[in-house]
Amino acid sequence: MIKVGILIKEKSIVVPGDIIAEGMDYLPSLGCFREGKHVVSERLGLLNVDNRFIKVIPLTGSYVPKVGDTVIGEVKDMSFGAWFIDIGCAYDGTLMVRDATEFVEKDADLAQVYNFGDFVVAKIVKITRHSSIHITTKGPGLRKIQGGKVISVTPSKVPRVIGKQGSMVSMIKDGTNCTIVVGQNGKIWINGKNPDDELLATEAILKVENESHIDGLTDKIKAFLEKKK
Repeated sequence: MIKVGILIKEKSIVVPGDIIAEGMDYLPSLGCFREGKHVVSERLGLLNVDNRFIKVIPLTGSYVPKVGDTVIGEVKDMSFGAWFIDIGCAYDGTLMVRDATEFVEKDADLAQVYNFGDFVVAKIVKITRHSSIHITTKGPGLRKIQGGKVISVTPSKVPRVIGKQGSMVSMIKDGTNCTIVVGQNGKIWINGKNPDDELLATEAILKVENESHIDGLTDKIKAFLEKKK
């Protein structure tokens, strides 16, 4: 008798060619495909099952921008009417003067608003056919970053850092008394009352990144934070 259903435990690491499920009850999405009655992995990654949908989250890889993503980027260049922001992908994000939170007078020195090396929290509003990425700093939570530190994680690990309905990042915020903003591009801003709190938040986030495939990760991070405090 053929076994029907999920054949590999959720959150397991799968490789290309692994048969994840048999039968027609489950639907392939990101990182997998259907081959007859099988759902097959097409990449190395972490297995995720959401109701009937199966996806394989890549363990490595660069950030792929999408409209609506919140990103954290660094000012790399500017022209008379725009800043060019490194958001960690092949193309810089373009922040036009009209899309900046701050009012900018005509012929003003843009470096007085966002200077080289400054970090901003922005949202992707448009991606053109020629891979031009337009971003804005207008909106709730979007702004120039003041203070704190910016760290990087693998973009594919961002969902684990955030957790279901924000549970993981909320726990780290509460356990470290830090403000934490997670960009979909893998850049994370941590702003605490002192360097020790920021260091603890950094250690917790990097622990989530390194152990993202382990069962019971939430309990492990909770115990880690309690022990450190």
